Amino acid sequence: MAVAAVATVGALIVNQFLPALSPAVIAVVCGAALANLAGIPGRLAPGLAFVSRRVLRVAIALLGLQIAVPEVLALGWQTLAVVAVATGVTFAVTPRIGRALGLTPGTSLLVATGVSICGAAAVAAMREAAPTCDDDDAANALSVVVLYGTAAVVLMPVLASLLGLSPTQLTVWAGAAVHEVAQVAAIGAASGVLAGAVTVKLARVVLLAPMVALVSHRHRRLPMHAAPPHGSPTSATSPARSRPTAPLHGHLPDGVRGKRPAVVPMFVAAFLAMVALRSTGWVPSALTDAVPHVTGALTAAAMFGLGTGIDVRNLVKGGRAVLLGGIATGLIAAVSLAGAAFLV
Repeated sequence: MAVAAVATVGALIVNQFLPALSPAVIAVVCGAALANLAGIPGRLAPGLAFVSRRVLRVAIALLGLQIAVPEVLALGWQTLAVVAVATGVTFAVTPRIGRALGLTPGTSLLVATGVSICGAAAVAAMREAAPTCDDDDAANALSVVVLYGTAAVVLMPVLASLLGLSPTQLTVWAGAAVHEVAQVAAIGAASGVLAGAVTVKLARVVLLAPMVALVSHRHRRLPMHAAPPHGSPTSATSPARSRPTAPLHGHLPDGVRGKRPAVVPMFVAAFLAMVALRSTGWVPSALTDAVPHVTGALTAAAMFGLGTGIDVRNLVKGGRAVLLGGIATGLIAAVSLAGAAFLV
């Protein structure tokens, strides 16, 4: 845990110089670099497993304190419709495209989640709820978030200028299409639409809870010990799986242990409770101002732990995942741009 804390401090410092990269993204890269270049001693495994799961759940729950339902509703039905349609279409279509490309269901699901909802935090949250997802799937999805989210920070303001979008339209497009909150903030700050773009983005973050609950419910209905059919993408003999699929540090997914996933994971229920609490207006402003910094640090620690379970050799082979991420990013950008142009 001390190693994760040091890595988190380093990620927060780097973020000050590279604000387009969130501390979580920087931390997961540091974790992967440490694991693949130097190796992770066995005595560090229990602490890293703790931060990559327990601390992550706390961070996701506290994320709800950043979201006030009245502020989201104040965006208007047009903006909310753009967010809902762009997110829903991307989340539903991306896994189907992933299957057509021959990717595993776990990679397809996590790419869809990261692109359509809120980047690294969404990838990690969905990985917790879906027992079929492993470290390779998470690594593929996180690479997509880093690559295309960073590109959006550079390209979106230029494209908005070329297309003649108004500040309001750019606000909606950036909030509804870009992966990470930090990336949306970078675009908003550069374009003078910071507050509005981040609010639109947080409206997307609200959708994390129902999406995770939906997937958890779907996995709950599956047989607990059903083995993947021979030759399927998740089969151990598949080329896409050149090593065992056990998650980080040897912890088996719930389905493998014989325990069904919860209908609504506790950290998702806690997230919704924090949203409800924030929406009452009872939370002091000093606390709401501090929450983004706390959740950023906790998420970075969790992502460092997750990063230590990433095998870069498998990631290098994941060209199809990068292609899927590009298609999904193009899809959510196109749908949200059309909505911003015609409804806002």
